[in-house]
Amino acid sequence: MTTLKTVRIAGHVDDIVARVEHALAAAGMKIFATIDQAAEARAVGLAMRPTVVIVFGNPKGGTPLMVAKPTVAIDLPLKALIWEDEAGATWLTYNLPALLERHGLDPALAATLAPAGALLEKAVQ
Repeated sequence: MTTLKTVRIAGHVDDIVARVEHALAAAGMKIFATIDQAAEARAVGLAMRPTVVIVFGNPKGGTPLMVAKPTVAIDLPLKALIWEDEAGATWLTYNLPALLERHGLDPALAATLAPAGALLEKAVQ
């Protein structure tokens, strides 16, 4: 079973990051961190195509999952990866809620994360 979803999107990584951050904030999500992996690579003298990870979530939504199964904390908060491939195409990758099945969560409880993927994809359309 695949636990990641990757979709091709139009636009430059920086523009997509701004759109995703705006959509997440508008939906009441907290952005815990935005990590520019390429900038971190440059800081140590290495080259990397544009690659940004946004760490986000909603403590009201995530806390009940972690209370039910503390191991879920290894997968939360959620993450969105916006990256450029070798051909210059931009992509969005994120975890699917099925990932949480590995923790033995009740499917209804794990499904509370499903709207996050739809929110990310809507932000990049």
